[in-house]
Amino acid sequence: MRLLPDFVIIGAMKCATSTLHDQLAMQPGIFMSTPKEPCFFSNDDVWGKGLQWYSNLFANAKEGDLCGESSTHYTKLPTYPQTLDRMQATIPHAKLIYVIRHPIDRLISHYIHDWSENLIRVSINEAIHGYPDLVNYSRNAMQIQPFLDAYGPDKILVVFFERMIAKPQLEFERICQFLKYSGNPKWETDHATNVSEKRLRKSSLRDAIVLNPLVTMLRRRLVPQSFRDSIKTRWQMKERPKISDANQKLLERVFDEELMSLSALMGIEVNCKNFKETASEIVPVWQ
Repeated sequence: MRLLPDFVIIGAMKCATSTLHDQLAMQPGIFMSTPKEPCFFSNDDVWGKGLQWYSNLFANAKEGDLCGESSTHYTKLPTYPQTLDRMQATIPHAKLIYVIRHPIDRLISHYIHDWSENLIRVSINEAIHGYPDLVNYSRNAMQIQPFLDAYGPDKILVVFFERMIAKPQLEFERICQFLKYSGNPKWETDHATNVSEKRLRKSSLRDAIVLNPLVTMLRRRLVPQSFRDSIKTRWQMKERPKISDANQKLLERVFDEELMSLSALMGIEVNCKNFKETASEIVPVWQ
């Protein structure tokens, strides 16, 4: 029997989807895929592996388990334009979870991630104009509207990152209720969220040295931890990137327009200025 997911966390990138994935995986009766982000419906090379490959990700689920996966590539328009059509053809009855974060905070975290991966080598103020994905992946209305049209609002749950952080147990219960989970969900508060700012920037030469077992043994025996930590900071972002006033105003104009569209869908009033306060308190519901 071919197994397919009952639900999918479709995004957004840098909105604690990894933490949510792990929290769900800890619940008895819920089976989450490994890897966390198979990107089956978005990435052509993964899609080419075929449906049996995707089904095998859930082969170890127990009978009656709710099965899920989490691929933030699914809400990365226009980078992956075929995602929705593939999902509709394969898992039309699946439930979808979309996590939204303050769009500028998400953009900054995205920049830090891509900087550490050596995908971006310019300042954040240059990147805002030269790397459109930073902005596009924060355009929540643009990303979610096609899914609303295809799946309908009853199959899509929006979760505010800010509320999930402020009231994790309450929001987790709401998520599990949406999934019709029959157990007693428990958010594990000691489960750490990824911190992008502490990531080391990729370096092929450094990794070749650091990952050598002999060098690792000698380093740990002969080099003091304090010195190792000081060296490590050379590959870390020393301070959080700062957006210029001009770019801040530009981004607020772009994202306020997006948030106005999102507000209309939910019957709320949210913009860049009030987003954090509003998102930490309200429960988003489609109108």
